[in-house]
Amino acid sequence: MDSQTDKAMRFRQLHRGPGVLILTNAWDVASARIFEEAGLPAIATTSAGIAYSLGYPDGQRISREEMIARIGRIARAVKVPVTADIEAGYGSTPEDAARTTRELVQAGAIGMNLEDASGDPERPLVELPLAVEKIKASRVAAAHLRVPMVVNARTDVYLLPGGDPQAQYAEALRRLIAYRDAGADCVFAPGLKDAETIGRLVKDVRCPLNVLAAPGTPAIPELERLGVARVSLGSGPMRATLGLLRRMAEELKTAGTYSALEGAVPYAEVNKILGA
Repeated sequence: MDSQTDKAMRFRQLHRGPGVLILTNAWDVASARIFEEAGLPAIATTSAGIAYSLGYPDGQRISREEMIARIGRIARAVKVPVTADIEAGYGSTPEDAARTTRELVQAGAIGMNLEDASGDPERPLVELPLAVEKIKASRVAAAHLRVPMVVNARTDVYLLPGGDPQAQYAEALRRLIAYRDAGADCVFAPGLKDAETIGRLVKDVRCPLNVLAAPGTPAIPELERLGVARVSLGSGPMRATLGLLRRMAEELKTAGTYSALEGAVPYAEVNKILGA
């Protein structure tokens, strides 16, 4: 089996082509194994999906311990590299981010998303100097454990309500360049869907860019043409699964039929996948 360092190096190289790196985000072992069986070269986790599956809302309401435990179960269950969404690092200080990184490495992950959301409605983004220090602290913590953790640094500028597009772009670019210079391997601007702006950001950040795919986002061939290095789905797959469950419940309640079960993975196949 590849070492954790080998997986980290392979995962970093996937950001450099050929082609765009496609990451479907898992929330438990079963979803991770389904994605691995589909032939995807790496697995990402979704913090929201994991939180929802354990009964929490998103936004660092789940404990570090519960999140790391679930990530560890996923990492142990698959052979491909696993990169984990650890929100803002489960704490407000660089030391908190470093501790989370150490525990993440010990759980078997080789990459991490670190975001700049503060959780404070009055000041929704962490001050830039602090966000930079958290990235640096995470890099140092991983280096001490001799694992070249792949850091995907995220800004939530485009997830904030309203805002002038020019001002949003300027602030997103300012933050992403600072994160790149602090040691991030890839930068991430979820909420950005406009093809022209995505292409412009690819050129301006001058490092691998991650785009969050959702309805309305350019298709993967177009994102690849624009120079995007990495496409992920966030909590979308988990929420789509919840949508299926909602439709199933409505069908049972109203029509008393079972068409929503069509397309289910056969029982024996699931047993085989999880027993491999």
